[in-house]
Amino acid sequence: MPSFRYKAYAEAGRETSGTITAETERQAALKLRELGVYPKQLHAQKTSASKAKPSALPFITRQLALLMASGVPVLDALRSLQTETKGHWSALLGNIADDVTSGMKLSRCLEQYTVFPDFYVRMAASGEASGTMEAVMRSLADFLEEEERTKARIKAALTYPAFMVVIGTIILSFIFAFVMPKITSIFTDSGQALPLVTRVLIFISGMFVNYWWAIMIAAIAAGYGLKAYYRKKRLKVDGMMMRFALPRSLYLSRFTRAFGFLLEGGLPVLKALELSGPSSGNLMIETGIHEARQRLSEGADLSQALRGFPTVFTQLLSTGQKSGQLALAVKKAASAYEEDFKRRLERSLALLEPTMILLMGGTVGFIVFAVLLPIFQLNQLVR
Repeated sequence: MPSFRYKAYAEAGRETSGTITAETERQAALKLRELGVYPKQLHAQKTSASKAKPSALPFITRQLALLMASGVPVLDALRSLQTETKGHWSALLGNIADDVTSGMKLSRCLEQYTVFPDFYVRMAASGEASGTMEAVMRSLADFLEEEERTKARIKAALTYPAFMVVIGTIILSFIFAFVMPKITSIFTDSGQALPLVTRVLIFISGMFVNYWWAIMIAAIAAGYGLKAYYRKKRLKVDGMMMRFALPRSLYLSRFTRAFGFLLEGGLPVLKALELSGPSSGNLMIETGIHEARQRLSEGADLSQALRGFPTVFTQLLSTGQKSGQLALAVKKAASAYEEDFKRRLERSLALLEPTMILLMGGTVGFIVFAVLLPIFQLNQLVR
């Protein structure tokens, strides 16, 4: 929803300023009047503030936590960070600082920007209510940094196979489009009957030379088709992904880490489930959590409500509830899933390199065999 900056007159003619969200400028003015505030200036929020990159959020949160731990007031901390940052984040922090100056709570300010997730806003509100904003910001920074480390780990794991695929595709395309036509023309001109593998190689080479544009269009269409299929059948695809140990560990580690973090921050179980569900990145888990929330609201036990989740996890929850240490039990489960994900990722990477080498070697071997076989046959005929 768009945001609008305003300068206005409040009670007893007191001047105030801040930000309000509304669909249109007219609706924003009506909202302000309902609050007893009469705007003298009202304009759309600068777009630069809404373009702040989420990747910088862990750093911003850590800096806020450090400043608050040193006894710096929230407003001064925001102003200091505004001067330290550049571009979109500088504009965003400046707008938040202006809103805080006008008397708005920090959590209400954060709520206006999509760069701050819902759980972030809820935790900030919880910190304001309990007077533990410094501890909340430190916990948020720890949580966000761990999320970034997980993302970096996944990107690093995908870099090598992606690099190999790209380089291999470029090399093979060059061979089939430029090198093979010159070699295979010798065989076709000889008029001899060619082996099946050689005919397949000539066909592939001809496709690259004559229909390279069709191959590119087909590849792009396949990419868009797979993307559209995933959007339409996301629940089915995510359910299939849960059958594989590596992605299952990743999805469960994300959910349990967020769930335990929110419980430790003092949020009720229902609200913690609602906010942690989307963090898993898997629609099947998110749907299961939505159903669990409905069962909980009907009076079911938490371990029973999370039907379909791993038995070890639900047993941990049951034990944590009985001992009054539910947040600790969930965090233990998160640590276990994270370690399992790391082990499986390392094992997969160890198997991936020889697999890629075998695939590349097999492709090269096929080309060499298809080229040499008719030469051997020709030598036999000459003898």
